Amino acid sequence: MRPFGELEAAIMAELWRRGEPATVRDVLGALNSSRDLAYTTVMTVMDNLHKKDQVTREMVGRAWLYRPVRSRAEHAAALLQNVLAESGDQQEVLMHFVAELQPDAVAQLREAVEAARKGARPAGGGSA
Repeated sequence: MRPFGELEAAIMAELWRRGEPATVRDVLGALNSSRDLAYTTVMTVMDNLHKKDQVTREMVGRAWLYRPVRSRAEHAAALLQNVLAESGDQQEVLMHFVAELQPDAVAQLREAVEAARKGARPAGGGSA
């Protein structure tokens, strides 16, 4: 899995922010408040995200409704898994990673590990 390109990331951020399926026009309207994009540009990128299995889509009326396949947290976790898998030395990477964390992040990590051991989600482990 590769990180999103700039426009892909902006589209995914908008879909995650909405928390509900959106059309190309919905996303374009939100993104055009900060930049000037063509409808076809956003449509092409959303179609590409569908082909990359990052979003699902459903035809409603005459428009596709797009929805992220994963939550933002699930996507970030998948990226981290890829980084670890490609690192060559997962333990060393994790040691450096943890050494750079703030104390509150270490506490959250500890809580997440304990929750995973118990088969539960950590507190604050939202889905968006």
